[in-house]
Amino acid sequence: MDTVSTSRRGFLRGSAQASLLGTLSGMGLLGAAPAQAAVTDYKALVCLYMFGGNDGNNMIVPLDAAHYAKYSAARSAAGLALSTSAKTLLAPRTATLQAVPDALAQSFGFHYGMPEIDALFGQGEVAAVLNVGSLRQPLTKAQYVAGTANPSQLFSHPDQTLQNQAGTPAGAGTGWGGRLLDVLGSTGRLDAVSVGAGGLFVEGASVHGNRLPESGELGLAGMNFWPQAQADTRRDALRQILSSENPNLMANAANKALLQGMALVDDLAKANAATPLNTVFPGFALATQLHTVAQLIRQRAAQGPGRQVFFVSIGGFDTHGGQVYQQWNVLRQVSQSVAAFQQALGEIGHKQSVTTFTMSDFGRTLTANSGGTDHGWGNHHLVIGAAVKGGVYGKFPDFTLGGPDDATGRGVWIPQFSNQQVGATLGRWFGANPEMLASKVFKDELAKFAVSDLGFMG
Repeated sequence: MDTVSTSRRGFLRGSAQASLLGTLSGMGLLGAAPAQAAVTDYKALVCLYMFGGNDGNNMIVPLDAAHYAKYSAARSAAGLALSTSAKTLLAPRTATLQAVPDALAQSFGFHYGMPEIDALFGQGEVAAVLNVGSLRQPLTKAQYVAGTANPSQLFSHPDQTLQNQAGTPAGAGTGWGGRLLDVLGSTGRLDAVSVGAGGLFVEGASVHGNRLPESGELGLAGMNFWPQAQADTRRDALRQILSSENPNLMANAANKALLQGMALVDDLAKANAATPLNTVFPGFALATQLHTVAQLIRQRAAQGPGRQVFFVSIGGFDTHGGQVYQQWNVLRQVSQSVAAFQQALGEIGHKQSVTTFTMSDFGRTLTANSGGTDHGWGNHHLVIGAAVKGGVYGKFPDFTLGGPDDATGRGVWIPQFSNQQVGATLGRWFGANPEMLASKVFKDELAKFAVSDLGFMG
């Protein structure tokens, strides 16, 4: 069985259910909307999801003697250990670790598939946030072994994907990006958008996320007719059908989502016709998604103050085998696509107001198996944008198999930072105040962590 495809299908089923919950909420059928705070500027968050569980241990590799020796010992036999000598790691960099008690200088290298990300890091526009994962509270090895407050369903693709996007291991029908819009305010259908795969991240209690195909085209069967008048007639008929009331609440919700998607596609088509972007994007699906996001940002930002959240994604990270080529292939797509997106943001004048961040199911084991790695827990993530305070945040795990950072003896890292801490750091930049974050966006969980702002946003 194809593990990647199976897990992806499972997630899409889950996200479809979550999307429906968001739609019902947006229709006022799942409770009252929370109070909103006015915003006076424009900002956007873009969640770049890596489906399958990216091997962060090879995306960014510590090069100090103690860490690298353990890393090499765990991975060399399977041919997975990267090195600067073999040019599978980019030229070494050194950064003073931040968000840690001791400000130590740490040497490291990025995976050789990510030269564009490395260049952005050199420009101060990338923060590497180390060993992040799903947590209910800070957790020690002893507490994990005792089963004290362990997150549920660890190592499960669909469960961890939904937990990450919800921002809570307790499970939720909304995502933390959507909940940020709930408290900060949403002005319309452009504010919460998934491009490509659906994402729980953009679903709020009162804000419903809309979904566009990767191409930004509606792609509805029966809508592609010639002459154009015939297609327009059929589309108008479909709009009337979708606008009519249905006694079935779920059918009503699905109709509303499709109707909003049709309107969103019309908006995008008008924007493209008016002023096409000059930035050249590579021919990857992720790049196409980000191209669409840039166009939507330009259109929405021109309307004045507001907030947008986006979900884009790329698969192929479930590397149980063939990791050497497969991870290089997907990481180069991420690196080139993000670099083009940053260039496009500069073209439209919104580099300072848009922040992109990576998310993935989980990390992967430090130990290898037959050319690949297994499901892990804590993972390294990237935050990209001109508003980012570039650098390395946190510290690398000890890399001692069976040590205090290893949950299972195979290099499964107990996270040092929680999803809530990363989300709250981004949320504060986005405009949410500490009370909103603690009581509404990450309710009853953020307060369990001593630090709610990791400092990687300006």
